[in-house]
Amino acid sequence: MRQPGAGQTRRRGAALEEAILRAAVDELTESGYAGLTMDKVATRAGTNKNAIYRRWPNRLALGIASYRQLATTIPPPDTGSLRGDVLELLRQANRHWSSPLGAILRELLSAAGGASELLAQLQDQSGDAVAAPWLTILGRAVARGEATPEALHPRVATVAIVLLRNEFVVRGVPTAPDDVLVEIVDEVYLPLVRRRGPTLSSPPPEAASST
Repeated sequence: MRQPGAGQTRRRGAALEEAILRAAVDELTESGYAGLTMDKVATRAGTNKNAIYRRWPNRLALGIASYRQLATTIPPPDTGSLRGDVLELLRQANRHWSSPLGAILRELLSAAGGASELLAQLQDQSGDAVAAPWLTILGRAVARGEATPEALHPRVATVAIVLLRNEFVVRGVPTAPDDVLVEIVDEVYLPLVRRRGPTLSSPPPEAASST
């Protein structure tokens, strides 16, 4: 690491962290996660690896922090119908996963494997951030009478995006054809949220005895 010259101030705290993240983002966008190394980031940031390891324990943690600098939040669509909203949200996600930035995301997910705590960081700290746009469009649909109130559950709300993610992560497709998105919406998502309600089990004893 070069020593600060005359008139230069040694960076500390937030300033140094910002420089490291900026360097990591540049490396990630240029070389992908496979090309991201602590050595390259340290050299680009003008610091040493110890300064990086004090903030991020490993390359994956640094890669995730860098990806989150690149990711942007898009307001959920409002097409006026549940089907239109769900399709557009899936199409937005499909475009993202198919993009160069999405390729980095897939690399990170693959590298994270079963590290659930790192996956939580990748998904903006919690599943709440993933579910939020889906709960928003479902809330509108409930108000319009297109879905039952019981559908407003995070696990139900995010079924479509989980199925799309499986196309990339499990099947390894570079992009999902639009007919797959339509199938997810029409064959799985809409029937689920429209029919979800109190469980229809066997009739209560009094009803059974009267038959």
